[in-house]
Amino acid sequence: MDCIEDIFESSLKLEETHFKDGYDEGHADGLISGKEEGRQVGLKTGFEIGEELGFYRGCVDVWNSAARVDPNFISVRIQKTIKQMDELLHSYPILEPEKESGSDMIDALRLKFRAICASLNMKLEYNGYPKTSDVEF
Repeated sequence: MDCIEDIFESSLKLEETHFKDGYDEGHADGLISGKEEGRQVGLKTGFEIGEELGFYRGCVDVWNSAARVDPNFISVRIQKTIKQMDELLHSYPILEPEKESGSDMIDALRLKFRAICASLNMKLEYNGYPKTSDVEF
């Protein structure tokens, strides 16, 4: 009698066994594809941030050079903002991408960049992030 119960018990647990096997197989495949997808997203995001930081670095260098050539070209107030932008660029946590302060710093850089451009009456735009007119609501 005990042998017959074992046969039926395995039949009753068949669905549960297949469910567990399927789950385990799907989980293993998901780990592999998830890591690859995460790697690709990380590379893309890292490149975009590096490109934007490089753009701002170039602008700061050009503005500092222009101020050295003609000190009256840029007011003291704008030079102070350029210096703050330069300090933000130097302190950006490039080697620590998980650090939350990075996105705050990017936002601060964008604001300072817009303020400097407006003060200098320049129409520079970084093409990497959407312009206000391109954003759909």
